[in-house]
Amino acid sequence: MPLTMTREVFITCAITGSANTQDRSPHVPRSPKQIAESAIDAAKAGAAIVHCHVRDPETGAPSRKVEYYREVTDRIRDAEVDVVLNLTAGMGGGITFGPTEKPLPVDPDGTDLVGATERVAHIAECLPEICTLDCGTMNFAEDDYVMTNTPGTLRAMGRMMTELGVKPEIEIFDTGHLWFARELVKEGILDDPALVQLCMGVPWGAPNDLNTLMALVNNLPEHWTFSAFSLGRNQMPYVAAAVLAGGHVRVGLEDNLWLEKGVLATNAQLVERAVGIVEGMGARVMGPQAVRDMLGLTKRAPGG
Repeated sequence: MPLTMTREVFITCAITGSANTQDRSPHVPRSPKQIAESAIDAAKAGAAIVHCHVRDPETGAPSRKVEYYREVTDRIRDAEVDVVLNLTAGMGGGITFGPTEKPLPVDPDGTDLVGATERVAHIAECLPEICTLDCGTMNFAEDDYVMTNTPGTLRAMGRMMTELGVKPEIEIFDTGHLWFARELVKEGILDDPALVQLCMGVPWGAPNDLNTLMALVNNLPEHWTFSAFSLGRNQMPYVAAAVLAGGHVRVGLEDNLWLEKGVLATNAQLVERAVGIVEGMGARVMGPQAVRDMLGLTKRAPGG
């Protein structure tokens, strides 16, 4: 097939994530202040969008506390640099079952399962321009852990996001997730055109080979907007792959801790590397207002 390379590319920086990376690099931010500062640095380096989770400031463990999201949001909106804010709504769907011969009761230490309204409480409070919607259930790396997103929960969360005026970034971890995303748009729960993130190489979802990437791309409606990323050493190759496939890119410490072998990265350094790849391919890096114009986003005022 002929190349459909993107000529105007936006970069998303995923700032910290919820994996146990907080003790593997001193650059992984923990506190709301650190997360906001890292997001601002990423924006200065060329990221048009920053995707934020929050963590417990002391332990670095993933958190859903609304007050942490409020602080991150306010600090980013009060900054001198402009950037589109994307908050995760993926937390609150995790189940860790008991041993294989006695799966119930579930492991309370590894389970964080709450209702749809609670999962989007911080979205309603902070009203980011974008929030994520993980569009399916999957086995997620650990032996007995399941990331749970049932059709009923996704319909409820999707309606709330649409009513709040926050654009969902639909996270696609496997082929069936895209199938259901199309159904949510068909049912009128999500607006058309949709925004999609193709999450490649996350165990045990879609593998990060190019055949799988292109299978997903070829099943996207042509008028939808998509980004794609992969993990670890494959992060930067996927910057090029996503642009060549007609999409946009995501980098950041949520997905990769390394700038090169033996060198731990900052978020700003990963964004700078991605800018170099995009521009080296002859494309132009978009700014935040151009992204708002393209996606129909409304910038929120500080404190909003």
